Amino acid sequence: MGNIDKVKNSAEEVGGKVKEAGGKATGNEDLENEGKLDQVKADVKQVGEKVKDVFKN
Repeated sequence: MGNIDKVKNSAEEVGGKVKEAGGKATGNEDLENEGKLDQVKADVKQVGEKVKDVFKN
């Protein structure tokens, strides 16, 4: 997994956690769900990068 990809995926995951927390704090379910979705997307990307790494080695 490239370092740049790791940083981007981590940033997306953190951003998702911030959105989720903000949504919970304000009672905004849409924002909370958007944050959860961002976290799932980041996790999927991380898994994809790990699979690519396995095939490179």
